[in-house]
Amino acid sequence: MSRIKIQDFGPIKKGCLENDGWIDLKKVTVFIGNQGSGKSTVAKLISTFIWIEKALVRGDYKQKWFEQKGRFAKQFLSYHRLENYLKSNGADNSLIAYEGDAYSIRYEHGLLVINSNFSQTYPLPQIMYVPAERNFLAYVKTPKELKLSSPSLKEFLTEFDNAKNDLRGTEKLPVNNVNIEYDKLNDTLNVKGDGYKIKLSDASSGFQSLVPLYMVSGYLANSVKKQSESSSDSMSSDEMQRFKKGVEEIWSNESLTDEQKRVALSVLSSKFNKTAFVNIIEEPEQNLFPSSQWQMLQSMLEFNDMNSGNKLIMTTHSPYIINYLSIAIQGKYLEGMLMQSSKKDVLLPRLYQLIPEKALLSDDSVIVYELHEETGVIAKLASVDGIPSDRNYLNDMLAAGNQLFDALLEVEQEL
Repeated sequence: MSRIKIQDFGPIKKGCLENDGWIDLKKVTVFIGNQGSGKSTVAKLISTFIWIEKALVRGDYKQKWFEQKGRFAKQFLSYHRLENYLKSNGADNSLIAYEGDAYSIRYEHGLLVINSNFSQTYPLPQIMYVPAERNFLAYVKTPKELKLSSPSLKEFLTEFDNAKNDLRGTEKLPVNNVNIEYDKLNDTLNVKGDGYKIKLSDASSGFQSLVPLYMVSGYLANSVKKQSESSSDSMSSDEMQRFKKGVEEIWSNESLTDEQKRVALSVLSSKFNKTAFVNIIEEPEQNLFPSSQWQMLQSMLEFNDMNSGNKLIMTTHSPYIINYLSIAIQGKYLEGMLMQSSKKDVLLPRLYQLIPEKALLSDDSVIVYELHEETGVIAKLASVDGIPSDRNYLNDMLAAGNQLFDALLEVEQEL
């Protein structure tokens, strides 16, 4: 299991309180907290380090290239606009450490140090960072139109284009019994409901947020599934040796320019299929009604279930997301009980009508972290019988609202 440690970086000061500071990355990992607490910061760092690990395994660049002083901040932190989260006064006390299946990577005192711990269980991942600004994509058609946006949003738009071009006919969305179709001639996405059809750009903000998330997630999850079915779950020892040999031949070819070498590496890498999909989503609930959040979450969990190496990492402000995850965990527990029951043939179909089988979650596959904007700490949310506790920041805010209402009633009664 991969994990990451972050200290003294941007809004994150002391890092995780448990597990010697390590944040475990499970099948489903969720970060909750107030604005400015560092949820997106953690998610972006996870995306960055998983990508570096993948690039090292594939041999896209040599280890020394990554370790060159200043490169991590200028090239990799800047991709997600995190470079200014390092101390501007030159006293760089930031610590970021990542341990994956293939490499351990540590940034400390301004230097990046990499160590190999490669095992044959490493699943080559397809990584997607889904930014909160995805609503903009309903109004733009090419990355060039996003001049002022982040590189991650431009990359997401590229995959959105791929998903649109892969769409055949209409596809049912997970909410409101609505379909989506792509008009290739006019390069427009249309939302189709009962008796109406409108452009996505004219649809509600909920659809403008959901459609790119759903289409890209489904497209990449299915693409990885197809790749994994045509190969082993991970690179075999023979494949790894052939791959490394090919990388060495490219790097030693003095007739190639650096750009030509990168192109050749890209072609070589495409021969080794991805077998895992790491889906990192900012605010999946964005602009969605509570019941639509549940339907959206079910689809994300089903995509995540397609491959054993898949991971779903989310940042959220929604108490419904945490509650629905608890329901998915409770459903998995009930499934286990029903499997031992003489009534399973009757009751299991009823369970799967309530929650799709592929959206059920084992309690050890989910972890939730709370981030505090004032102290800069990260804490693992307690669980009760494997179910995330109701005592969390999001539910506490609901309780605070009720208490405020009670206080207003007290004032009214004194009139």
